[in-house]
Amino acid sequence: MVIDDKTFSESVERVLHADFACDFESAGPRELYNAVSKAVMVQSFDAWNAGRKSGKKRCAYFSAEFLMGRSIFANLLNLGCLGAAKRALAAVGRDLNDFEEVEDAALGNGGLGRLAACYLESAATMGIPLDGYGIRYRYGLFRQTFVDGYQHEEGDDWLKWGDPWSVRADRDAVIVEFADQKVKAVPYDMPIFGYHNDVVNNLRLWSSEPINEFDFNAFNEMKGDRTALENFNATKICDVLYPNDNTMVGKILRLRQQYFLVSASLQDILRKYKAQGKKLKDLDKSYCFQLNDTHPVIAIPELLRLLQKEGMGFEEAFAVCAKTFNFTNHTIMAEALEKWDALALSDLLPDVYDQIVACQHRLESEGLDKEKYFIIRDNVIHMANLAIYVSSKVNGVAEIHTNILKTDVFKDWYELYPKKFVNVTNGITPRRWMLLNNPEMAALIDSRIGEGWHTDLMQLRGLKQYIPEILPDFKRIKGENKQKLVAYIAEHEGVDIPPEFAFDVQVKRLHEYKRQMLNALSILYFYYGIKEGKIKDFPPTAFIFGAKAAPGYYNAKAIIKFINEISKLVNSDPEVNGVMRVVFVQNYNVSYAEKIVCAADISEQISMAGMEASGTGNMKFMLGGTVTLGTLDGANVEICEEAGRENNCIFGATVEEVAGIKQFYCPREFIEQDEELKRAVNTLIDGTFPDEEGMLKKLYDSLVDGHEPDRYLVCFDFRSYIRAKEGLLRSYGTDEFYEKCLLNMCAAGKFSADRSVSDYARLIWKIK
Repeated sequence: MVIDDKTFSESVERVLHADFACDFESAGPRELYNAVSKAVMVQSFDAWNAGRKSGKKRCAYFSAEFLMGRSIFANLLNLGCLGAAKRALAAVGRDLNDFEEVEDAALGNGGLGRLAACYLESAATMGIPLDGYGIRYRYGLFRQTFVDGYQHEEGDDWLKWGDPWSVRADRDAVIVEFADQKVKAVPYDMPIFGYHNDVVNNLRLWSSEPINEFDFNAFNEMKGDRTALENFNATKICDVLYPNDNTMVGKILRLRQQYFLVSASLQDILRKYKAQGKKLKDLDKSYCFQLNDTHPVIAIPELLRLLQKEGMGFEEAFAVCAKTFNFTNHTIMAEALEKWDALALSDLLPDVYDQIVACQHRLESEGLDKEKYFIIRDNVIHMANLAIYVSSKVNGVAEIHTNILKTDVFKDWYELYPKKFVNVTNGITPRRWMLLNNPEMAALIDSRIGEGWHTDLMQLRGLKQYIPEILPDFKRIKGENKQKLVAYIAEHEGVDIPPEFAFDVQVKRLHEYKRQMLNALSILYFYYGIKEGKIKDFPPTAFIFGAKAAPGYYNAKAIIKFINEISKLVNSDPEVNGVMRVVFVQNYNVSYAEKIVCAADISEQISMAGMEASGTGNMKFMLGGTVTLGTLDGANVEICEEAGRENNCIFGATVEEVAGIKQFYCPREFIEQDEELKRAVNTLIDGTFPDEEGMLKKLYDSLVDGHEPDRYLVCFDFRSYIRAKEGLLRSYGTDEFYEKCLLNMCAAGKFSADRSVSDYARLIWKIK
């Protein structure tokens, strides 16, 4: 879709007149944002409607998270309207950059949700019929601020600017029933635009509402509090992503969310499918369902229930499910493989529980070893086992991760169903993560190899021959991006960073296995070494962190406190802050990532080997031109295969070594043998930092004296990490360093989400 400047301006002004009773000159930023967005929506309706009526087999992608970020710039880019919008606004003295303050649609927590968002955009760009189904959380995850170094959570009111990219579809509302309540599920549809191809797919997000919002008789009887409570119980299902599940009440609310999502989606799909006069036994010819991790796996027993309600027998319904469902696993951590208390689930969803029991009985009837193959054991329902048993395909998200699933986590299931297991390495969309967030660099690439790489990232390999001649421009653009990030951090965090410093970045979800703690201890090592003169000529470096910790994750929140105290120590010390700065950015989200990724020099991907399923941040940084400092974990392995291990910086124990190390490893003895490590660890308890709530002390215990001390080998890998990190930092600024950055960029082709969704379509969905 191409809109000329005059048509675009006229369309925007019509919306301003009709919706806000103002014009270009008098409109505020919010009115202007909504008008620009709605004008584009009107122009794109025909393509959106055509996609929904295409009649092609479609994949429904069920996910608890869709971390879409801010839509307006990405949508204008994909529709070819970005230039027209900029010119139209500039002509009346307005600036498209004013929309930088629009809130992100923060309906996700990290890589899982951002991956889902990338897949939606890439599928539309590749012409693959893929529709997302999720929840329209009112407050997303949460808005993060720091108070005295501690994480503070507030409601993330992402809707305060309006939501012009979504359309409420009351005609498709359905009723979702629990044992103790009924709620109305109302869908909001968001178009997903392909890049310059007039393809529009759909993201349907469900909102939970009371069936009867106002009881007139109860109000007249002055019993309105009863209605208010019913309304609250209905709407709280969609209030926040991942309510704190440290209590049974929180766990049940999560279960309600998951069932609400899948029941509403499946009812909607089946209703439309039946309206076409098609037979339910042939459902797999029109639809397949991708379960994005274990959160939506309850869709399997729900579809079994719905099909039997339509008159099918259990075995016939099971056969339909086995042909339509596919399962993506994103973790090897036992605690992250979702399990439900059988009594709790049966109380809330008795009919669904009956279907799970029926699957268990069917599994038992096959005469398999009950110690290996089960769905329910000791009154616990294992959702991953249910997904594997019923699904057509099961996939991991990086080669090393899929191999671990086959040889360890799901070893028994793989031996039973080897043909079910496939690998689809994750990917990112190059439109948002290069064309949009790094346009100067994109233009530089275009000038050498043309624009084909926009939709075929493998073409970046053709840039390799131009590295010597583009090196000066690469440095210049990277420097300009750093200047912009420096200004943004100064404004929003109050920390000044010299742009000539090396930018060493670790931004991702806060979890102990991702080892932000290891990074923090290394900073203390450098700090004391510089201060005492043991480390000479330290290369000036800014250590940049960004992460949110789940509200109930105590140790993760303690790590945030620890890093913020280190930041205060380093930045306020005139003996050190000339060569070191530390900043933990608040409320890290997609928009912050867009600014950080293109400015980074070093990408920290330092999880303990064998823990990270894949990662996608590592791919974004690679595409932006960084060197990966990391372990041989997740997609880091494939990054080294593509770009060359010599062009990255690898350290630490390997997957094969970790199990052997843990057999003899005693963290306390290990720490005692390394004075500099001991000093850094002891800052948690020796009064270096305030610890009024005892959080740092508990962090110390988890490393030294806990039930499973130093579970993620932070202290064991410390020396290997320090050597690798210091060596890499000392190479910063040389032509050799920047050549490595460029070689990584040139080798990023494999990690396009365009390739990933094409692999899904070919290997799993059987969609052309």
